[in-house]
Amino acid sequence: SKAACTYDQHAAFQRDVGQRLMDKLPQDLTGLSVLDLGCGTGYFTAQLAQRGAKVTAFDLSDSMLEQCRKRCASLSVSYQQGDAEIPPFANNSFDIVFSNLAIQWCRDLTRLFKTVVNLLIPEGRFYFSSLLDGSLYELQQSWAQVDENQHVNQFHSCDEINFALAQASIKPYHVDSVKIQVWYASAFELMKDLKGIGATYVSGRASGLTKRRALLGVEQAYRQYCNSLGQFPATYQVCLGLIVK
Repeated sequence: SKAACTYDQHAAFQRDVGQRLMDKLPQDLTGLSVLDLGCGTGYFTAQLAQRGAKVTAFDLSDSMLEQCRKRCASLSVSYQQGDAEIPPFANNSFDIVFSNLAIQWCRDLTRLFKTVVNLLIPEGRFYFSSLLDGSLYELQQSWAQVDENQHVNQFHSCDEINFALAQASIKPYHVDSVKIQVWYASAFELMKDLKGIGATYVSGRASGLTKRRALLGVEQAYRQYCNSLGQFPATYQVCLGLIVK
């Protein structure tokens, strides 16, 4: 919620992943009922509606939904606040569920997959993307040279996602793992983006403000990963998935 007003300024990577997911959907969604699960500020909610879908924008954050309302004011979109693991919808409610970089924040993927599939009509489809273990390893390793605190979130592995799908007795499904690198002028710029989208470490952080001395230490340690142009990489491991009910 705190990042709702700054999110779009720092979400180029999130838009890149979401566009890859959108490219897997039919171009014409006229008349289809679509749930945007973890809609955020509504960047893809708007695209789904512009393709003709009747979209329900769903997010845990009221502040994100408010930004989504502003973006989609002239479009056919309804709004609902809630938890993805216990959504307030009846079974067989949607033709498509779309979720871009949201399910990595869910605690129980098996439960999530079962729940989402129940929301779909027969032959309905769940398109999702998620960050995977190994994302932001350069930042993690650079912080490790500065202190012993956890500064980077840990994500599910591809094996864990496949296991959760198997535990949920879901088939057919298809998942791909892709590596995406984003380049920055400095490590500070990367950390600024992470703060801007609200993706800083979510639990167990040391109390107090991060001192500038520590940030300078991270910047220096990060230089070992720079390319010949002096650019700093942020490497993400991303899962792109499709479930057919």
